[in-house]
Amino acid sequence: MPKLFDIHSHLNDKLFDKDISEVISRMEEQNVWTITVGTDKKMSWRACEIAQMGKGLFASVGMHPTDNADDKFDVDFFEGLALGNDKVVAIGECGLEYFRIPAEKEAAEKKKQKQLFEDQIELAVTLDKPLMIHCRDAHDDVMDILRSKKREYGDVLRGDIHFFSGDVEMAKKYFDIDFTISFTGVITFASQYDDVIAYAPLTHIMAETDAPYVAPVPYRGKRCEPGYVAEVVKRIAEIRGENIENVSKALVDNGLRVFQIPLI
Repeated sequence: MPKLFDIHSHLNDKLFDKDISEVISRMEEQNVWTITVGTDKKMSWRACEIAQMGKGLFASVGMHPTDNADDKFDVDFFEGLALGNDKVVAIGECGLEYFRIPAEKEAAEKKKQKQLFEDQIELAVTLDKPLMIHCRDAHDDVMDILRSKKREYGDVLRGDIHFFSGDVEMAKKYFDIDFTISFTGVITFASQYDDVIAYAPLTHIMAETDAPYVAPVPYRGKRCEPGYVAEVVKRIAEIRGENIENVSKALVDNGLRVFQIPLI
């Protein structure tokens, strides 16, 4: 049983190339588990490689809406990574990214992203795996797509909204379709999500680092690592006014449940 579960990191990022073994050793000493998230074919393949490097390491495979515009969604490739591999626990990082779309390309870009998102939803349903969803400036469209697909597929469609950036009302909509939301180190130095964290059912939130990005206080300015998720969990407990041990256990339980990870 892990002490902490960072449900979204990028140990496949080049910033970890030189010392990945040392980072994993530190995680093992702290009893921290993580899901390394793919954003295209190359990064998904690497996430699967890293997942084999330790018991508490898992992978999510898929295509980010904008990170690699030259990569095409190859369903056979991603299905091949996931089939028969119990270390692959989610599909994504997939979703919608509307931040800074040029006005002249808006319609075409949104159409392209929606199709890519829907293709990965279909794959997740086929494989019976949850979605790891990226959403920036696009909550209404993400929700419209998820509601439509939820009516079609029911409970087999599930997942987490990573790096949640919405308000309480948007969070309620995700909870209504039984999706979870997760928070990064941003909550240790900004207060705009305090109301959501205080409101949310403890069963429907999780902690993440998005490492190597957005290191929490007191590590700001440094490369973020999965072990730093301890600061995110601590802040969630503080905002909710709850015992940190109880919160830590609940967030781990949520991760194991959502990503269907058995304790062997």
